[in-house]
Amino acid sequence: MATKENGTLIEILLVEDNPGDVRLTIEALKDAKVLNRLSVAQDGIEAMAFLRREGKFADAPWPDLILLDLNLPRKDGREVLEEIKQDPDLRRIPVVVLTTSQAEQDILKTYNLHSNCYITKPVDLDQFITVVRSIEDFWLTIVKLPPHGAK
Repeated sequence: MATKENGTLIEILLVEDNPGDVRLTIEALKDAKVLNRLSVAQDGIEAMAFLRREGKFADAPWPDLILLDLNLPRKDGREVLEEIKQDPDLRRIPVVVLTTSQAEQDILKTYNLHSNCYITKPVDLDQFITVVRSIEDFWLTIVKLPPHGAK
């Protein structure tokens, strides 16, 4: 199994309000080639608190990758993406939008907000697992991620 160059786990933040999709993502990453730790934020407000290490998230790990659903309660994924990409401390964290929306306006808006990629969640269980494993293969095995704190 691979890890980051310094031997530490790859930290993933999943921002997802659907417990079923959270379970599927955990299962898909469980047999990973890359040692990873998955943290989950259930809505946009919780995601931003996690990223800013506020309140109960004061000791939250710095994510190497964010998997972001768009349709979230309390704070929409589009708003979360915009806040992440406007924040100089967070903007270099790759954000993979993983959502059920196939709307062209959502695709355009998220790329205009500087998402790193847009993936539509398949409804089929096996295809969903394949998509999550593909994300993992590409973003955690092939891509060189920026170091934490890079400016």
